[in-house]
Amino acid sequence: MTTVPPPAVPAPEPISPVQAAALRDGVLPPAEEVRPGIWNLAVPFRFGVPDATLVYVVEGADRSLTLIDPGWASDDDLQGLRDGLAAIGRSLDDVGLVVVTHLHADHLGAAAAVRRATGARVAMHRLEVEALRRERDDARANDVDIATWGLPGDLRAGVVEAWGSGRRIGLGRTAEPFADVLLEDGDVLPVPGRTIRTLWTPGHTAGHCCFVDEADGLLFTGDHVLPRINSGIGLGGRTTTNPLGDYLASLGRLVQYADLEVCPGHEYRFRDVVARARTLARHREERSRHVAEALDALSSPTLYEVASRVPFSGGIESMTGFLLASALTQTAFHAALLGRAGEVRPA
Repeated sequence: MTTVPPPAVPAPEPISPVQAAALRDGVLPPAEEVRPGIWNLAVPFRFGVPDATLVYVVEGADRSLTLIDPGWASDDDLQGLRDGLAAIGRSLDDVGLVVVTHLHADHLGAAAAVRRATGARVAMHRLEVEALRRERDDARANDVDIATWGLPGDLRAGVVEAWGSGRRIGLGRTAEPFADVLLEDGDVLPVPGRTIRTLWTPGHTAGHCCFVDEADGLLFTGDHVLPRINSGIGLGGRTTTNPLGDYLASLGRLVQYADLEVCPGHEYRFRDVVARARTLARHREERSRHVAEALDALSSPTLYEVASRVPFSGGIESMTGFLLASALTQTAFHAALLGRAGEVRPA
């Protein structure tokens, strides 16, 4: 995910007072029952990142547990999950299935450790598994792109490390098989006694999925729609389609779920996913306008020169490494969606 200042349109109100208070105070929210047999836990990020993943625990008719996005784990450290499950009177031994919205380490990272500890199966969209298998090849291909961006010389090494051949979208000790169950759009998760359907929502990554539980009135959105954050686009490996176009189309798929409570991967639960999706789409439309204005004003610019005219938070000059690479890549997506990629000059 990519954090930016809140949009001009107010963020949706939190449903959960305890989540709202925890976010305000900079602490982890406690375990909370969302619906009968469905709980929300919070697992902190690793490596000093000041944030947490919201993990959803779903009890099946056989009392087995399914984890939706188990969060980040370094090696086999699952203490955060163990503590959260203990708070609801359950244990890691009860987990039979781990479902993952997308391949980022703060969502998928603990999956392999849970499998090793419990024998649970891991379910993820097929395209995420393919992206993980291609990771090294994609990273080397990114090196070729980076060389064309017109980066100042002192910034290039950091971008290669974060986005090119030094990058790991990765997962620590996670290794093949990345998933035991390959999901496709419309698949029903194998949770006994519940009907939770897979909704393929590419854009943030190619195989990102939301999960729809209409019986309980819940929509699990991972990083596709967050209450206060504009998620980054194209952060899951190289694709044959434009991730920005994919993302906008995926936002459009949420219209039919306006009545469901949104259970995102970060921050807090909220209502009215359609209003939030429209705000996110307007943000992207505004960014496209800025890219178009930059292309109008510049003659044969490099990608870095175009991005320098786009009002990113803090300005492109303040960015290094991953944030800089993400901003430049997204600028290229906007230029391509405008049909103006040919106006950008390779350095």
